[in-house]
Amino acid sequence: QVQLVESGGGSVQVGGSLRLSCAASRYSVSIVCMAWFRQTPGKEREGVAIVYRDTDITAYADSVKGRFTISEDNAENTVYLQMNSLKPEDTAMYYCAAARNCPRPDSFSLSGRTMFTYWGQGTQVTVSS
Repeated sequence: QVQLVESGGGSVQVGGSLRLSCAASRYSVSIVCMAWFRQTPGKEREGVAIVYRDTDITAYADSVKGRFTISEDNAENTVYLQMNSLKPEDTAMYYCAAARNCPRPDSFSLSGRTMFTYWGQGTQVTVSS
């Protein structure tokens, strides 16, 4: 069982930056991809960024391209999400997720959520103007 614990959320003003961390305990070599999702009340959880562990290929939702960067430190069993140039519409609960069977990079954001088996508890990000 893979356990994921997020940290690094908080409140920031427009244009600011935050870095989220996702620490994985009992990291399984069978985990193929890690991703960050976000959700606001009344909306579907959407994929923000994904990294494929065997190839280090990354993909992003269009709404965050050029502003967010996903990375991983395998030695620390940790995945990061660096968020720059934050906007009010980035306000959401952010979740880390892991999967053995992974969605394609071009579909993970809108339809890949159900393929992720392991989820963290979430960390809140609030961007104010």
